[in-house]
Amino acid sequence: MTALAQLKQRGIASWYGKKFHGQKTAIGETYDMFAMTAAHPTAPLPCFARVTHARSGRSVIVGINDRGPFHPGRIVDLSYAAAHRLGIVQGGSGEVEFEILTPPFGATPSMQTPVLTSPIATPALVEPPPLNAQTPSRETFYVQLGAFGNFANAQTFQQRLSAESTLTPRIQQVEGLFRVRLGPFDSRAAADAARVDAQALLGTRSPLPIISGNVR
Repeated sequence: MTALAQLKQRGIASWYGKKFHGQKTAIGETYDMFAMTAAHPTAPLPCFARVTHARSGRSVIVGINDRGPFHPGRIVDLSYAAAHRLGIVQGGSGEVEFEILTPPFGATPSMQTPVLTSPIATPALVEPPPLNAQTPSRETFYVQLGAFGNFANAQTFQQRLSAESTLTPRIQQVEGLFRVRLGPFDSRAAADAARVDAQALLGTRSPLPIISGNVR
C-alpha cells in the first residue's frame, strides 16, 4: 500500500465511542466503536488510511467511513478500537501523522464507491467451523488484519491486500463483525511468523492480534 503524499497530514487525533455506537455513519454504515474505522473531514468515502502516533510510532490502518471531527484543530476522529491500539484513549487525543492510502482500485479522491480495475477472485464468506462433540479438537491460530461491521468494506480490504501484497486473507463473521484474517495456522509460532510478515507488508508497528480457537 502506498500513501499519497498530498493527502498526508500531521495534527491532533481524537476518538468517539459509546455515545455514537450504533448510529449511522456518513456512508450509511452502523458505527461500531470496536471496529478499526475513523472519521475525516475531507477524505474520499470510503477509503483506507494509516494513522501513526507521533510520539510512540505505533500505527494502525483504518477504514474511513464517516465525517468529522467537528472540533477546530483536530484532523481525524478514531473509533475506540483504533484509539486504544494507538494508546490515546486515556488522554482523549494525541498528535498523529495521517496519510490516506492509495484509493482502492484506482479510484480518485472524488469517488464515493471503490471500483475494481481488475477482478479478483475472492473466497466466499468463511463461517467458523461447527462444533462436533464426536471428534477431538485441536487449537488453531489466526492473524487478524482488520474487523468491519459491513461485509462490503471487509471484502474491499481483503481484495486490496490480495492485489497489492502476497497476503491471502479470508473473511470470517464472528460476533457480528466481518474479520479479515490470515490462517488457520497449526501453531502460535507459525501464526507469529505470518504476523511479522504481515506487519512488514502493511507498514504497521503495532502488533496485529493473534486469535486462537478450537477446530474439530
